[in-house]
Amino acid sequence: MANISDDIKEVLLDEGKIKKKVKEIGKRISQDYDGKDLLLVGILKGSVPFMADLLKEITIPCSMDFMAVSSYGNSTKSSGVVRILKDLDFEIENKHILIVEDIIDSGITLAYLVDYLKGRKAKSVEIACLLNKADRRKVSVNAKYIGFEVPDYFLVGYGLDYAEKYRNFPYVGILKEEIYK
Repeated sequence: MANISDDIKEVLLDEGKIKKKVKEIGKRISQDYDGKDLLLVGILKGSVPFMADLLKEITIPCSMDFMAVSSYGNSTKSSGVVRILKDLDFEIENKHILIVEDIIDSGITLAYLVDYLKGRKAKSVEIACLLNKADRRKVSVNAKYIGFEVPDYFLVGYGLDYAEKYRNFPYVGILKEEIYK
């Protein structure tokens, strides 16, 4: 039986580095939102590992919800058209919203989501992302909390996937080119 970790060219961020960074971000969020009505909004499916670990590091009361959006379909490149596949279950008026995302790539999806949530009268809308791939940015997006700046490689693991595989890896790795070309 083949081992899918053989598909990884190189581990970019190991489990220890990720845990340390998530702990730092959780501490900052706890300080910044102390005494505020905070709702974490995880963007499915990629944000799930980051969201779960981040929640454990936040020491203030908060709520959580999820959205599913798509701008990729089954492609490796964004189509530029954002579709909401699952909307929030809760009202967000007068709440502080923190969008939790695995990676900011083109920025198209997150720019759309920030405007969409602000339009629903949230008190504030900010972004926490584990990875920022600034070289791929097509629209301006400012994340309040960024774990790591990453180079323009095809990354998988810790929520990031290719064809719905590799999300379960506890690290972020560079996928071998022959896998996705």
